[in-house]
Amino acid sequence: MKSEQFIHIFQQSIRDYHLKDDVDTAIKNPYPEESIDHLLYLKNWIDTVQWHLEDIIRDPQINAEEALKIKRRIDSSNQHRTDVVEYIDSWFLYKFKEVKTSDIATINTESPAWAIDRLSILELKIFHMQVERDRQNATEQHRMACDEKLKILLLQRKDLSVAIDQLLLDIAAGNKYMKVYKQMKMYNDESLNPVLYQQKKD
Repeated sequence: MKSEQFIHIFQQSIRDYHLKDDVDTAIKNPYPEESIDHLLYLKNWIDTVQWHLEDIIRDPQINAEEALKIKRRIDSSNQHRTDVVEYIDSWFLYKFKEVKTSDIATINTESPAWAIDRLSILELKIFHMQVERDRQNATEQHRMACDEKLKILLLQRKDLSVAIDQLLLDIAAGNKYMKVYKQMKMYNDESLNPVLYQQKKD
């Protein structure tokens, strides 16, 4: 597994979504359910739909009732996204379970899946910045500014890809080890969110 493959799957998901460009489009994941590719496609699809929900909710003309519905949908999407990231990390844990770690092995600041999460979001930024750079009804100044931002995003993709590939190589070689910490989101948990558990008590 290399970052090049992750990027390819993310780009495929983004292209598939934009065939209809509708947040209510049903996902048609082309990969077998038990595969890492399936999880990666799902991860980016969630990110892509949420990207557009975030656009919609910022419409100054949106009515309050619709905005609340979308906000709750975004909250649910965030939870789903976190769950899928943890599934991806579980896949890597299983993949590397036989690796014997070095006595001087170190842990990374983030797990492979959370680094891949950043790569998925970055691919969305690149796609939409390209759209803005090429938008014909935009000013030349706008397109030039977007082109400069796009160059930075592409550099970020290169650097992050190298870092992810190196991390996976280090884990495979036993030079680094990974742990998975559940994110323990509190806002959706009726026992942890005071607004929810106080209402339940009342």
